Parts: sequence; C-alpha cells; structure tokens
Amino acid sequence: MSAVQPATAPPLALPLRLNLSVMMFLQFAVWGAWFVVFFPYLLGLNFTSEQAGALIGNMALGAIFSTIFAGYIADRLIASEKLMAICHLAGAGLLYLIAQTQDPGQYWTLFALTFVYALLYNPTLVLANSITFEHVPDGQRDFPGVRVLGTLGWIAAGFTIDAVFRDGDKTAAATNGPLLLAAGLSAVLGVYSFLLPHTPPKGQAQGIPFVRALGLFKDFSFAAFFIVSLAITVVLAFYYTSTSDFLAKQCGVKNIGSTMLIGQVCETVFLPLLPLFLVRFGMKWVLALGMFCWGLRYFLFANAGPEGAAFAMAIVGVALHGFCFDFFFAAGFIHCDNKAPKDIRASAQALFSFLTYGVGMWLGSLVCGILQGHYTNPETKEVNWSAFWMVPSIGVFVCLGVFLLVFRERPARVAEPAAVPPGA
Repeated sequence: MSAVQPATAPPLALPLRLNLSVMMFLQFAVWGAWFVVFFPYLLGLNFTSEQAGALIGNMALGAIFSTIFAGYIADRLIASEKLMAICHLAGAGLLYLIAQTQDPGQYWTLFALTFVYALLYNPTLVLANSITFEHVPDGQRDFPGVRVLGTLGWIAAGFTIDAVFRDGDKTAAATNGPLLLAAGLSAVLGVYSFLLPHTPPKGQAQGIPFVRALGLFKDFSFAAFFIVSLAITVVLAFYYTSTSDFLAKQCGVKNIGSTMLIGQVCETVFLPLLPLFLVRFGMKWVLALGMFCWGLRYFLFANAGPEGAAFAMAIVGVALHGFCFDFFFAAGFIHCDNKAPKDIRASAQALFSFLTYGVGMWLGSLVCGILQGHYTNPETKEVNWSAFWMVPSIGVFVCLGVFLLVFRERPARVAEPAAVPPGA
C-alpha cells in the first residue's frame, strides 16, 4: 500500500520546484567542490595521514554534535531558510580561512576551523530536506525529483574542479582552488537562502522536539529502521574512505575522480524513479533493495581486479552507489517524514542524520582504518582487498536478514498538502 495518497495532493508548481532545486544543487555543489580532494590536498601540504584523517573525520563529528540542535532551532526558534543563510554565509568565511591555512605547524588551528565548519554545514543538510518536505504537496512523490539536483550539483562540482584547477600532471588536489570555489558557492547559497519559501518554526508544542523524536523508537519497526540505518552507514564509510585507494592499487584506475562519479550519475538516473518503486513495492522492499545493493557492491569489490570481468566488477560496484543511496538513504528520509508528527519533522530528520551521517560515518571511518591495517601486509604494504571487502559485504547481508525479520510496514499518515507561497 502506498504511504501517501497522491490523489489528494496537487502538482508541484514549477516556480517552487525550480526554487528548491537550485537550493539542492548548490547545497551539494558546496560539499562536492572540496571534500573529495581534501585528503590528498592535505597530504600534499605534508600533513601526516593521521592528521588528514582526523581533519576529514571532523565532518562526521560535526554531524554528531550539531544536527540535533539545528532540528530543535528550526522546529522552535528561527525560520529554516534564515538558519540556512546564516550557516552558509558563516561557512563561506570559514572555508576561505581553511584555504589559507596550509602550514602543518598550524594543525590545531586547521582542526578548529574544520570542526566549526562541520558544525555549520551539517545542519544545512537537514534544513534542505525539511524545507523541501514542508513545501512540496507530496513528499514521497516530489522529494526525489528535487533531491536529484543535489547529485547533479555534486557531479558539476567534481567536473569543474578537474577542468579549472588541474594543471598538467598536477591534479586539483594540488591547489587550494577547490576550497575557494566551495567558499564562493557557499556565499552564493547563503544569499540565495533568503529567497527560499518561508518556513517558520512550528511554535511551542508540548515537549522537547529531540526527546519527542527519540520517542519514535517506541515503534519497534521504526527503532529497527534506525538501528539498521546506523549499521549501514558504518559500511558506507568504507566506500568513502577506501574506494579511491582500492581502485588505484587493485584495479589500476588512474582517473579516480571521474570513475567514482559513475555512482553519482547512476544516482541521478534512479532517484526520479524512486516514487514509482515506493508505490509498486512499498517502503520495506525498497529499503531492502537498497541494502541488498550495498552488500552486492562490496562482494563485487572483493572479487575485482585490473582487467576483464574482474575490472567490470569494480565498475559495476561503483555504479551501484546510485542504487545504494537512492533506495536506502533517500527513501529513509521519506520514511522519517511519513512517520514523524508535523511539529517535530525537522528534529526527526536531524535524528536520522545524527545516527547516519554522524555516528555511523564516524564509527565507520575508525573501523575501516583498523580493518584496512589488519589486512595490510606489514612488509609489502599491500592490502588483501578481497578479505577486506568481504567483511562489510557479510555485515550488510546480516543486517538485511535482521531487517526483513523485524521491520513491519504500517499505513502512514496521509500527506498533508503544503501551503504554496503566493505566486508559486
């Protein structure tokens, strides 16, 4: 049964669709412009790999500490679009300072700057979702078509930094240009946020929003969904942390950035189809399909190599990123919006982000580093990639089995038509 009754919702007005789509495009272009090259950029500045890993990990720590408070502020204290503007304008200044901090002797200064930036950027991921869900007539139907522009923004940023900042044999990671581009994009989005639909706080409802969002755990199936989401995101960290190294060393891939963008391209293809899958198969089986693709992706990586069918396995594994994200995380945000009461939806979205982009990614980064070290030959420094990737693959399939046993899909609330701003 479909969670939302599409007949009750009017079509999404084109001006509103364009407004929200531009927001999503810029939101993920900011992140994609600097994050994918930040680790090698730091190594090029002679920061140690441990220091670079800690600085990258600050993005997950920021999600842990800030998203819940952002949900509370948006639900109770300040309009979401104004909070978006404040975070991105301040973030633009911090990205500029990060770009200028290039001496390894300034490690702790850079640590503080990246951590504060993470505290500001991570809440905007929640805010972008909550603003969209608040104003589209039908979240299940309309959210994927808006969110796919975020993937296009990430792809556009990736191609831009290669086209603009690559110099001969030097990659974009050899310059602070990507950070400066991200700062500029963040400033643009900060100003643009004032043009977003007005999304005021819901007022003083009974109870603290975060505590009430935790109350959703009383629903056994919803608690199972959150716990499995946390476990899956631990596995997601393996992809972001080790795939580029794996593709280069095990599969002989030279254009790492462009190759990994295959996953985002597939994401743009299948995200608009998500509503059709939700209507046809229901939330439970869409989430299960996303988890299955995750386990399959790592199984393919475990058997991948530099040529022939083994190389094709690596490319198919990268392409499966689109299925993994669309059919689990995008669907998961929709599930949160369907289940949470209206006045705490931003906090429910924040709780989901806290457990996944925050705790899950942070734990995953630590576990991945330990596991890769365990499967690295101390003499040759070669990684046993087959054994390494089989660990998360088996873990995902175990989670999938638990999820299928305990998750029960119940009819959700009927979508509440959102107020459309005048002229939309």
